[in-house]
Amino acid sequence: MIDWDRIDILRSEVGPEDFGEVVELFLEEVDEVIAAMRDKTNTMTLAETMHFLKGSSLNLGFATFSSLCRGAEIMLAAGQADEIDMDEIIDCYDASRQTFLEHVERAA
Repeated sequence: MIDWDRIDILRSEVGPEDFGEVVELFLEEVDEVIAAMRDKTNTMTLAETMHFLKGSSLNLGFATFSSLCRGAEIMLAAGQADEIDMDEIIDCYDASRQTFLEHVERAA
């Protein structure tokens, strides 16, 4: 679900003192997009949303979530938007977020 090696690399790249700020910014941005998806008030196209979520989540090690977003991008490109399971994508983000935060809090 989470690529912990990517987390370690990011922490070493930005430094432990700035890591928390990077995480906070990521979570704020992605939480906002996910909330808009839930409320069906998202102003981005679905393709833009999936691309943003894929890239953002991959940077912070949300591997499974990023993979689902990538799969949605592929389905959109193939004209299969109706086959995308948005609930699965949102649920995966929620589970990834919880797992990530629990692990980061224990490591702090």
